[in-house]
Amino acid sequence: MEHKNFESALKALEEIVAKLEGGTLPLEEALGLFEEGIKLSSFCNEKLTEAERKVEILLKDQSGRLVPAEFRSEN
Repeated sequence: MEHKNFESALKALEEIVAKLEGGTLPLEEALGLFEEGIKLSSFCNEKLTEAERKVEILLKDQSGRLVPAEFRSEN
C-alpha cells in the first residue's frame, strides 16, 4: 500500500469496497482486501485530519482564537 496522496488512496479504497460488495471473493482474498481497506481508511483519515488542522490555523485570529469564516467556492 504505497499511496502518496489522498486521492489515490481514496480511489483504491473505493475499488476495494466495490470488490467486497460483489460478494464473490474467496474468504482469504476478502480478508486481505478488508485489511488493506482498513489501512487505506486510516491513511485517508490522517490526511483529512492534517487538512483540518491547516484550515484551523488559517482561520485563527492574532490572539489564537478560531474565527468563523464563510466558505466561498471559486466555482
